[in-house]
Amino acid sequence: MAQKQRRSEEQGNSLIEKMISVNRVTKVVKGGRILAFAAFVVVGDGDGAVAIGKGKAKEVPVAVQKAMDEARRKLEKMPLNGDTIGHAVKGQHGASQVIIMPGNNGVIAGGPLRALFEAMGIRNVVAKSHGSTNPYNMVRAALDALRKLRTPSEIAAKRGKSVEEILAA
Repeated sequence: MAQKQRRSEEQGNSLIEKMISVNRVTKVVKGGRILAFAAFVVVGDGDGAVAIGKGKAKEVPVAVQKAMDEARRKLEKMPLNGDTIGHAVKGQHGASQVIIMPGNNGVIAGGPLRALFEAMGIRNVVAKSHGSTNPYNMVRAALDALRKLRTPSEIAAKRGKSVEEILAA
């Protein structure tokens, strides 16, 4: 599992790009084998926006570039509480389950989830994954969990209370 970080300057925005994996894919045809490469990357702005991308091509650099381009187009903002998340959340994708909790001892997460949190700008979080160890499924499950995050103002509006009442409880 290779990880690589790059910062790209795109229209004045500084993006953090992390490569999660590159797989060699072989297609067997009548005349022999056709080799290709599949790249999986995470792109974030370090301030709560994050996206994933997949790309496939005959050469590794082209596959990585396709994946980066896809991820840059799909950036979505997640609500953060400083350098952590506001509350514990659980997400699922396929056979993977991920539980993400606020922390205060740095990023305690394995492999692909660590790359996701670093790209987002989360510096204190605890994450545990269960089930499948497929990096794609793990990251998709984590994104499912992060999409469930709510700000105190959203919760207060839903319950018909003030933010102070929500935070005091």
